[in-house]
Amino acid sequence: MAKSIQFEIVTPEKVVLKQEILQITVPTTNGEITVLADHIPLVAILKPGVLEVKRTDNVLEIMAVSGGFIEVMKDKIVILADTAERAGELDEARIKEARQKAEELKNTAKSLDDVEFANISAQIEKELAREKALSKWRRLKNLDK
Repeated sequence: MAKSIQFEIVTPEKVVLKQEILQITVPTTNGEITVLADHIPLVAILKPGVLEVKRTDNVLEIMAVSGGFIEVMKDKIVILADTAERAGELDEARIKEARQKAEELKNTAKSLDDVEFANISAQIEKELAREKALSKWRRLKNLDK
C-alpha cells in the first residue's frame, strides 16, 4: 500500500481540507510539482491554477487556487492559499461572468495605473484557474456537456 502524508490547505477564511493523502500536484511559479510522502522539505510559491489531491481512497480531489505557498515537511504538507475552492462547489455561470467583467476592465487599461492593472490581471488568472478546475472535475466525473 502507498504511504500517506498529512495534508492541510488553509485560506484566510477557513480550513478547506485537512486529511491524510497519497499525493498532491500543485502549480508553482517554477512549474507544476507532485509531492508524495517522504518528499524532501520544500517551500514554494503557488501561482493561480489547479490543485490535484489524491486521497487515501484513491479519489482525486480537484481544487482551484489563486496563489499562496506550499510547505512540505517530513510528515506534513501545508498550503496557505489566498483562495482555494473545491471544483465541485464552483458555479460555472458566476465564473464566466466574473472573468468577462475582469476582461472588460482590462480592455479599458489605458486609464488604469499599474496597481489596478495588476489586480485585474490577477483576477483574470484566478477565474481561469477556477474554469480549469471545474472542467477537469467534470471530465473526471463524466459530466462534460
